[in-house]
Amino acid sequence: MKKFLTKKGKLFLIFTIIFLQFSFSQNILNLKERATLIKEIQKDRIENLLPKLMDETNLDMWVIIAREYNEDPIIKTLLPPTWLNARRRTILVFHYDKKSNQLDKVAISRYNFGDNIPSIWNKDKQPDQMKALYDYILEKSPQKIGLNFSKNFALVDGISKTDYDLFFNNAPKEIKRKITSAETLGIRWIETRTEKEKVIFSQLVEITHNIISEAFSTKVITPGITTTDDVVWWMREKVVDLNLKTWFHPTVDVQRNEKSDLYAFDGKSKFDIIQPGDLVHCDFGISYLTLNTDCQQIAYVLKPGEEKAPNFLSDALKEANRLQDIFTNQFKYKRTGNDILKSSLEIGKSEGLDPQIYTHPLGTFGHSAGTTIGMWDSQGGVPINGDVPMMFDTAYAIELNNKSFIKEWGKEVRIMLEEAGIFEKKGFRYVNGRQNKILLIGK
Repeated sequence: MKKFLTKKGKLFLIFTIIFLQFSFSQNILNLKERATLIKEIQKDRIENLLPKLMDETNLDMWVIIAREYNEDPIIKTLLPPTWLNARRRTILVFHYDKKSNQLDKVAISRYNFGDNIPSIWNKDKQPDQMKALYDYILEKSPQKIGLNFSKNFALVDGISKTDYDLFFNNAPKEIKRKITSAETLGIRWIETRTEKEKVIFSQLVEITHNIISEAFSTKVITPGITTTDDVVWWMREKVVDLNLKTWFHPTVDVQRNEKSDLYAFDGKSKFDIIQPGDLVHCDFGISYLTLNTDCQQIAYVLKPGEEKAPNFLSDALKEANRLQDIFTNQFKYKRTGNDILKSSLEIGKSEGLDPQIYTHPLGTFGHSAGTTIGMWDSQGGVPINGDVPMMFDTAYAIELNNKSFIKEWGKEVRIMLEEAGIFEKKGFRYVNGRQNKILLIGK
């Protein structure tokens, strides 16, 4: 076969094999390999995404200031992978020239900031770091200078009062009058996913699904002995064993025939022994390669002699899947989260469903920046955050539940689901599928 392949064809074949191994295997990269990939992700975002976003938001200079252990959330998305924190006072400046479509990026920092953003401050020539910053700004003569302060969005409110005062109070008047909030740019930077990140996201979700599948098996659960809390801590240990992190403590709870109401919401279900006949639910996510997952799935504990979940539970899952379809079909470019929420709930209820929707942006952070589509205690809309328009190339944790009355149990059960999805120009898609069959414990 080799003699029939051109040199170009051989290279393509090698690349394809490597890509498939990376995208679909569970071979988690070691720390050095991760650092190399993260640097590539950052380079791609800085050079190819940031100029578009600065042009879109009409902001030609972005200044990010942070101190060690008091980092701006946004600077964490830009730190070299060998920097675990900012060092001393770290200042990054991005200047975008719309006419030339040129992006200049520099660090006014005592230490080398890595390959993607060169450090230009020479303390021996200019001992005053802020003066060095002002000199650079005056040289570039921007129209607007964006700082990360925001009344409503925590992730874009990262500049401390001390750093803001230090920058503003000593700045020349020419600089002071140009200062504005970088709120919109910060949101767009955090929420937008590149093509590279979308590929990586698929592997993250696959890893997440596989951990849940293993947790919801007899390898981990012995009915009548294992508690929900045992499963939670198994998941935490599994993440550590894989040399990964989780961005929140998982939860595992049960609903069952014996209780008179929604057992999963009375607080006791999170500290109970898992029994045959239980409907088990988890909420779990991991952090890896600058991204986060957030997933909720359900499983049924088979009773002796059973080979599948009862039809009434499978039917309840179908109703929750229908709610997912109604909801994601409402996604439209620049439509607000509150508008999407309102129409989704109206359509769901008109079809006889009993829905709750509480979906949030997902990606660089678990509860990320972008439009919020409901909260579990705000089904009438979410002020401000819910008014953010939905943009292309953004990711969401499609989080919701639907209550179904189970005649055989004489009560309602709540089917709680959550899956990562991406909204693109060609529409919405799940990152790596969704649950449409109940996992079985004991099969």
